[in-house]
Amino acid sequence: MPQLTFGLIYLLILTRFLWPINLPLWVKIVAAALALVALQFHRWSKLSSGSVFSPEFPRPVVALFNWAFGAVVLLALLQLALDVGLLLAIPFNGGVVSVPDDVRYGLAALAAVAAAIGVHQAMRIPPLKDIEIEIHGLPPQFDGYTILQLTDLHISRLFPASWARTLVERSNKLGVDLIAITGDLIDGTLDARRADIEPLRDLRATDGVYVISGNHEYIFGYSTWMAHFAALGLLLLENRHIVLDRNGGKLVMAGITDRATRHRGHHVRDLAAVLEGAPKDAPVILLDHQPADARHAAKLGVALQLSGHTHGGLIVGLDRLAAPANAGFVSGRYDVDGMTLYVNNGTALWPGFAMRLGRPSELTRITLRRAGPS
Repeated sequence: MPQLTFGLIYLLILTRFLWPINLPLWVKIVAAALALVALQFHRWSKLSSGSVFSPEFPRPVVALFNWAFGAVVLLALLQLALDVGLLLAIPFNGGVVSVPDDVRYGLAALAAVAAAIGVHQAMRIPPLKDIEIEIHGLPPQFDGYTILQLTDLHISRLFPASWARTLVERSNKLGVDLIAITGDLIDGTLDARRADIEPLRDLRATDGVYVISGNHEYIFGYSTWMAHFAALGLLLLENRHIVLDRNGGKLVMAGITDRATRHRGHHVRDLAAVLEGAPKDAPVILLDHQPADARHAAKLGVALQLSGHTHGGLIVGLDRLAAPANAGFVSGRYDVDGMTLYVNNGTALWPGFAMRLGRPSELTRITLRRAGPS
């Protein structure tokens, strides 16, 4: 299906953008060849590492590929929008409307600039985003409790050790009570990413740094990676819960394996079993990489679910494409049958389409507040 999609994009670029422009044939051939190379980025990635999810080129090359790939995709979307506009104009013009070459050059320039901005937004260390979430029944001892949510770090050639080290330094300066990492920490095998992920060893929070898996951990060796996370000092919260106690006030933190377990023969997702034995009067905060099962969590009495996975949909407008696969939950805060769901845009994202336009990355500090009477 992806290759069919990219084939249609390429056909649109050839027939509706390149062919009508008044340029020498050899220039069109070169431009067509470059567009084809850009659209085959994932194929080159697979050749470099055996996986489309882990391009093992130098960081500038990965960034350049993302820019070129993104520019071609955005150009195709702009050309499609132009064609729709031209079709709608036919009845008013009394015939087919012609478009000057300058308009197409303008579309190409717009796509190139937007792609450059999008890649820059994707690659940066995310800015701090502060949010407050009210929780009914939150013990007064936990009013003002802070959780830093990191998610979708996708540590890779695009987000290497230097990027991870800066992220860790900024995270530690916040002095939060607890850090929750909600999956997709890596893209690549342990041998490829061992040095890049090492800075996470230095993450610090008063009550610890907890981690659950995302779907990408299953791509690159779930058991191997989870063992390595533990060796780095990260506390695994897979299919279990802990009880935080502050002077008699209790708060439950729970975590569950990713939905990818359903297709890969690993642990069965059973949230009821995960919550068994938790104090009945203590609010539950659930870490679940994907947001799609939020309604099930709400039925089981979870107060707050923290998720990622969607990357916020990457681009405003196109984010709706991610909604159906995630039960409609793509970015930000949702009230799900009385439970608060927060879907984080992501600390980073998959290096195979590293672009953000209107859906910024987040370093998300969550402050818990006691909710007033309903």
